[in-house]
Amino acid sequence: ELLLRNERPFALPSESLADFTLSFCFSTGDITQKGYEKKRGKLLSPYIPQIQGEAAAPSQITLGSPEQSHHASNKSRAPNARDERFRSDLHTEAVQAALAKYKERKMPMPSKRRSVLVQSSVEACTPPDTSSASEDEGSLRRQGRIASSTPYQAHPNVEHWFNRVIQGSSTSSSASSTSSHPGGRPHAANSAANTVLADLMAHTHLGQYSPIANTGVPVNSRVSSKIQQLLNTLKRPKRPPLREFFVDDFEELLDVQQPDPNQPKPEGTQMSPLEGDPLGVVTNWPPALLASLQRWGTMYPKSPCLTALDNAGKAVYTLTYGKLWTRSQKLAYTLLNKLSSRNEPLLRPGDRVALVFPNNDPVMFMVAFYGCLLAELVPVPIEVPLTRKDAGSQQIGFLLGSCGVTLALTTDACQKGLPKAQTGEVATFKGWPRLLWFVTDGKHVVKPPKDWHPPIRDASNEIAYIEYKTSKEGSTMGITISHAAMLSHCHALTQACGYTEGETITNVLDFKRDAGLWHAVLASVMNRMHVISIPYSLMKVNPLSWIQKVHTYKARVAVVKSRDMHWSLLAQRDQRDISLISLRMLIVADGANPWSISSCDAFLNVFQSRGLRPEVICPCASSPESMTVAIRRPPEMGIPPPGKAVLSMSGLSHGVIRVDTEEKLSVLTVQDVGQAMPGARVCVVRVEGTPYLCQTDEVGEICVSSGTIGVAYYGLPGMTKNIFETIPVTSSGSPISDRPFTRTSLMGFIGPVSPLFVVGKMDGLMVVSGRRHNADDVVATALAVEPMKFVYRGRIAVFSVSVLHDERIVVVAEQRPDASEEDSFQWMSRVLQAIDSIHQVGVYCLALVPANTLPKAPLGGIHISETKQRFLEGALHPCNVLMCPHTCVTNLPKPRQKQPGTGVGPASMIVGNLVAGKRIAQACGRDVAQLEDNDQARKVHAHPHTTLTHTPERRQWRAQATPDHPLFLLLNAKGTVASAASCLQLHKRAERVAVVLMEKGRLNTGDHVALVYPPGIDLIASFYGCLYAGCVPVTVRPPHPQNLATTLPTVKMIVEVSKSVCILTTQAIMKLLKSKEAAAAVDVKTWPLVLDTDDLPRKRPLQIYKPPTPEMLAYLDFSVSTTGILAGVKMSHAATSALCRSIKLQCELYPSRQIAICLDPYCGLGFALWCLCSVYSGHQSILVPPLELETNVSLWLSAVSQYKVRVTFCSYSIMEMCTKGLGAQTELRNVNLSCVRTCMVVAEERPRITLTQSFSKIFKDLGLSPRAVSTTFGCRVNVAICLQGTAGPDPTTVYVDMRALRHDRVRLVERGSPHSLPLMESGKILPGVKVIIANTETKGPLGDSHLGEVWVSSPHNATGYYTVYGEEALHADHFNTKLSFGDTQTVWARTGYLGFLRRTELTDASGERHDALYVVGSLDETLELRGMRYHPIDIETSVIRSHKSIAECAVFTWTNLLVVVVELEGPEQEALDLVALVTNVVLEEHYLIVGVVVVVDPGVIPINSRGEKQRMHLRDGFLADQLDPIYVAYNM
Repeated sequence: ELLLRNERPFALPSESLADFTLSFCFSTGDITQKGYEKKRGKLLSPYIPQIQGEAAAPSQITLGSPEQSHHASNKSRAPNARDERFRSDLHTEAVQAALAKYKERKMPMPSKRRSVLVQSSVEACTPPDTSSASEDEGSLRRQGRIASSTPYQAHPNVEHWFNRVIQGSSTSSSASSTSSHPGGRPHAANSAANTVLADLMAHTHLGQYSPIANTGVPVNSRVSSKIQQLLNTLKRPKRPPLREFFVDDFEELLDVQQPDPNQPKPEGTQMSPLEGDPLGVVTNWPPALLASLQRWGTMYPKSPCLTALDNAGKAVYTLTYGKLWTRSQKLAYTLLNKLSSRNEPLLRPGDRVALVFPNNDPVMFMVAFYGCLLAELVPVPIEVPLTRKDAGSQQIGFLLGSCGVTLALTTDACQKGLPKAQTGEVATFKGWPRLLWFVTDGKHVVKPPKDWHPPIRDASNEIAYIEYKTSKEGSTMGITISHAAMLSHCHALTQACGYTEGETITNVLDFKRDAGLWHAVLASVMNRMHVISIPYSLMKVNPLSWIQKVHTYKARVAVVKSRDMHWSLLAQRDQRDISLISLRMLIVADGANPWSISSCDAFLNVFQSRGLRPEVICPCASSPESMTVAIRRPPEMGIPPPGKAVLSMSGLSHGVIRVDTEEKLSVLTVQDVGQAMPGARVCVVRVEGTPYLCQTDEVGEICVSSGTIGVAYYGLPGMTKNIFETIPVTSSGSPISDRPFTRTSLMGFIGPVSPLFVVGKMDGLMVVSGRRHNADDVVATALAVEPMKFVYRGRIAVFSVSVLHDERIVVVAEQRPDASEEDSFQWMSRVLQAIDSIHQVGVYCLALVPANTLPKAPLGGIHISETKQRFLEGALHPCNVLMCPHTCVTNLPKPRQKQPGTGVGPASMIVGNLVAGKRIAQACGRDVAQLEDNDQARKVHAHPHTTLTHTPERRQWRAQATPDHPLFLLLNAKGTVASAASCLQLHKRAERVAVVLMEKGRLNTGDHVALVYPPGIDLIASFYGCLYAGCVPVTVRPPHPQNLATTLPTVKMIVEVSKSVCILTTQAIMKLLKSKEAAAAVDVKTWPLVLDTDDLPRKRPLQIYKPPTPEMLAYLDFSVSTTGILAGVKMSHAATSALCRSIKLQCELYPSRQIAICLDPYCGLGFALWCLCSVYSGHQSILVPPLELETNVSLWLSAVSQYKVRVTFCSYSIMEMCTKGLGAQTELRNVNLSCVRTCMVVAEERPRITLTQSFSKIFKDLGLSPRAVSTTFGCRVNVAICLQGTAGPDPTTVYVDMRALRHDRVRLVERGSPHSLPLMESGKILPGVKVIIANTETKGPLGDSHLGEVWVSSPHNATGYYTVYGEEALHADHFNTKLSFGDTQTVWARTGYLGFLRRTELTDASGERHDALYVVGSLDETLELRGMRYHPIDIETSVIRSHKSIAECAVFTWTNLLVVVVELEGPEQEALDLVALVTNVVLEEHYLIVGVVVVVDPGVIPINSRGEKQRMHLRDGFLADQLDPIYVAYNM
């Protein structure tokens, strides 16, 4: 039954021509039952055996509900059995078959904290608010049904839910983040409740993948099993392997997708432009639209023009042509003559006026529109703004401003409903110009005098009205329509639709713009037609209303959208007594959408029995710029029957038309949108670049040239030229006509018998890796996956975002409140599979949001650009997210293969101090020998071993020389001196401690003693007491009484690992160590002897121990490194003295000096400054315990100011507390920091330049010199390598290329260049310290500005690790290693940090050029990913910048997956916004794909006393499921 009349030769290759014509089933009616079955069988045959096979296995997915599986398209079945709107049956079955192809791939489900679940479910139980339900909404109010249901019916156990939430939330408080205790949950027990639900959700069946032992995943942990699942999913090769490509020496090139050589290419001949019928000549055609209004208004004043309905469907008012004419005249006269400002008329002809009318008042709108035209004003119809922050409202304001609108016309009722300011006037909306609001109701307008007549001129090129449109990016443009275009468009519509005088037409569309305006306001007046206007609000209450009105008024024409047809199918019970026999034309305004065809078919299916003839359905295509482009003619015009085309989706993505042959599943069925408009020329041009004409089998943008189209974008000449003045050219480059064409923004092609086919819109075009996809098609596919259960139909937005130089597809849908987490996740993963299978494209992100939260377009529908904006800003607040960067992002740089032998090897020439043409990178501090002050030097020469090499003796000597000189002042939280100690007091107290150790403790020389004290004088005295008794002290931070569970085990561990035979402490801590709570955390029976030093005997020891050699062990320094390793180093007496000497020389410390120390006194430089330096140099130390700052943030800075301190030390955590806590406070009124010459941050990491800069900036107003702040650098092998001190040049900053750094190279760049990273020098190298940069692999020296490991040689290096298990051999080379060539004699210690030395232009104190040391980061911490070396801090910095609610971030890797943990400082519904933003920023800036995103509460990331993140503790906590995360997202 192929009817191929008046065939035009259609140039396609001969063999595909047959297919093409075949599938264009030009059938008179719908496809027959038998034909349907046959076609369906043919399409699905390759998958049938698989589908049956799948159904047999009970564990597999069932495809849809039973009624979705048998699709007979017989007339009798209930029309509501399936939701027909978005898909033709074939599409649904294709999707289901495609899903069946996949064996269900197990994907790890995201885990979510309960309170987040509640937020998204309980709040969302109410059905979507019907006041402005969506354009394509399936949720219609049915009388009496929803009214009865309470919002909470979906949750019978709401109270139970809420109780659980309240219990659960108590765990979210956490111990302060500055405490050094890794952990930070005071009552972690409670979080067990929170994981119960997560466990329920996580019973993910690993199937045959049992956790693989050799990957090192602990089998018991739930998180690890999910990660294993994720790895298993990612292991399967998804995309073709990447081609090799060239990596430049420095740049990592992103893979540019090369076109596939096998992709289909157009093969047809060049198309020739399509000519519409000529515009007919009508004898009495009016010279202008207003002329016909005058004619009907005077000759047929009683003739009905417009009937308005209320929400019950009753006709409330019928406007006659007489009334329209007189009321429009009144309004025109009033606008021109009765509105004035300062005695000038407010409006002049040609001024623009905003029309703000609600959708249920067409009468007032029509009067206002024609009133403006009669007054020669330009109406600009816009939507009624409902709130001050409507989606897109700001853009509308921009349009009004650019059009120079000062007056808005509205109705009385509408004006009362607008948001008001305090003054009672209409509020100014965001971004809007100031407007005068004028109400056009009868009492405000005046009757014109007898002699006044509006001027009615012939149609000219003056602007008649401005119609607005919103672009893909969300900007709003005004399209100007001239009087001539308005008239000829009416003429063309009249001819194309065969309108006759006095016809009745029902209109469901928005009458303010688009087809609603063209047919029901303009063309209707031209032909004296009677319009029945059906408001949107009535459609929502009664979706059948338009059909009932067609029946009642015997309407000849109806103007609808496919959603109106779809809705009417849902309300079948009232269809009995209606007849559509009167309809000669059912205009489907959005007939160009891919889903309109299924709505048309389904509608015909049901209403054919009610008198609807198949041929009256007339789809049309239009765009705001070109108005109506094509419309299918009514049957009486004798045109060829309608056509359908079944096109290959993959062909379309390459821009060619292929009748589907191979891929039976991925097809798009489209219907034609009729012939071109009368008087128009239509052609199809290439989308990008020069507008070449397309070939006949190529998809392009449809362009129109005629007198019936828009003229320009108002006030945008550049864009106007691009769109309205396109000159299509032939392949040889010659223009096809001298008249310009207008681009319609519709994508399509011209069929074989000259109907137009539209396959998409430019606005919905997404170009992914060079292939085109249409957003509407993707929506249709998503909805074919059993949609109604989980998401609202029509509340789906699809758009693309640009990430890493390619478009990425994002799908956002509103989730039904009753859908369970498990189901939604299931649905999401199947949508991904369906889109992948049918469109061959990966979805980057799929997000579900609670019902009714997507921004709405004015008439329902989703405001896509606003949704996209919210997605990119992290303001969408989804309740479910699934990201698939692993599958979509295929253009990452190739992983780096390490080139063997790139470093300078022993074979290269060393000449003097040059390595391979560069100066060797080595530097040293000043020479100690020259600097020693003379009197001390003399003493040292006199007693080389005894006097000053040993600090305890130094102490005795000081006690005799200056007995009353106060060495220490300890401050309390109030800032007053809590205790002080002079040399003598300290000496006496130390002696008593020694007595206790010898007599009570019976300790031997060389025994180790753990000192567990709060920061204070007791700690210092006990330290020296140990030395006096010949014991080796080990300082240990006391456990936190509120957090014993996490802090006590660390104490126990240090005591055991250090082999301490005795613990010295206070009585309070002694009780704590043996308390019941302690017993829960550790075995308290195994503590060694515990002695308290609160009440000491007044006794002196018989003699004070003198170490026989300076190399004897003085003390052990234990610290937990950032990688979570507990490492104790041995410090000899000689090293201790050398350390004190270097610090004394660098900071010029003398007995008259005061320094303020706000550091923890337990390890590293903090310990040395607190306990050793004052005793050595005799200066006074003001001790500020960091813990006290938690109660009084300003304590440290107040003390510095009060004592006029010149040198002060702090840690990053202290600096952060001051920056955050004092930034805005006024309690620093009397603080003056101008005394500070140097403020040093004690650190073992890369300088945190942003923190030090913001600190300097904030306290600049208090007199802090911008040059004062600097950092120190130390590590385990040497606690003080660099320290700014008081002399020497200021620290310098350089900018390096972050990409080169990943390849272990230093490349200096300018500030502000892309990928630049600022590095600040870590202070000056201490006297007596030598530093060299060595290649990590070859152990050879490196040149200036080369990245390598920092090696150090100095008299105060530690002598080795102190470990229990005798693993010293493992780490021996950390302390004594030699270069593989060059200077092979010097013994160096390896710091384990990457850095580089750079000679600067500055000179140091000795007059030499100054060598600056830049520390990049710890080698242990670096992440090896894709063959490159990443420093966690760089990734973390990017992540923290990506959203305002991210308070802190830490990253680590687990089985090659990058895990990003972010602390959320904000409401929990923001948690899921972060997933996409984190993934985007890490991709863009670091070329890495994030594997897992974990969102946690503030304070969860453990931080040690130096303010460093304990990433390994965090990793262990995450894998053991102890973090109680708000949300864990596993990226696919």
